[in-house]
Amino acid sequence: MTITVTDRGYTRHILIDRPERMNAVDSATLDLLAARVIAAGADPAVRVIVLSGAGRAFCAGGDLDVENPLSVENTATTCDAAAHCIEAIRRVPRPVVASVRGPAVGVGVSIALAADLTLARTDAFFAMPFTSIGLMPDGGATALVAASVGRATAMRMSMLGERIGASEALAIGLVAAVYDEEDFERELDAVISRLALVSIEALVETKIAVNEATLVELANAFARERDGQIRLTAGAGFRDAVAAFANARAARRVPSEDLQ
Repeated sequence: MTITVTDRGYTRHILIDRPERMNAVDSATLDLLAARVIAAGADPAVRVIVLSGAGRAFCAGGDLDVENPLSVENTATTCDAAAHCIEAIRRVPRPVVASVRGPAVGVGVSIALAADLTLARTDAFFAMPFTSIGLMPDGGATALVAASVGRATAMRMSMLGERIGASEALAIGLVAAVYDEEDFERELDAVISRLALVSIEALVETKIAVNEATLVELANAFARERDGQIRLTAGAGFRDAVAAFANARAARRVPSEDLQ
């Protein structure tokens, strides 16, 4: 199972559980994550949802190690699954907290920012290196990042793929808070406890109002990203990146005696 669900009192913890892939996601994982979020929102015993990643990463982005990554159909399916997942997080009638440790890359940035509160540990960083492999940001990132940090920084993150560390992420408004490793779990629990004391109805109405005011372009962003990503999938830049990835993977699988 690529998504693990654990209840701790009134909190539903939803874990992207692919530590061997640094929690990289494919369309099936994104769809399953969306389903688990929707189910949490329908459970009256759940007051807070926490999203996190297993091991040393939050989410390393889309998984290139899939069958036929150059397929336009695969690209469309993945974009649709990402949009469905982000919309599930945005619309679920519960406060959603993203607990980010280590890298949040590619669509992992979108998952983190779709949450209502994004809390980062000091070892966290955020990066969208899509253009380096001939692609563009997706998962609503072109709207979510700009809504969080403004156009100039969104362009820097999207075009240059720059890695944004936790302290800078806090300074530019990409995340709500940053905590040291030794304090992180305690501070996360404190935030959860504060949310649990507030009326769910009040939190949900607030969530809807803020999202409607700030994410007015999200649906259009999904459509633009899907169209652009499909065109770019057929481009030379992405084909070259997939070939380089395949060659690197093959090199890692060569028996050590063949390298001597």
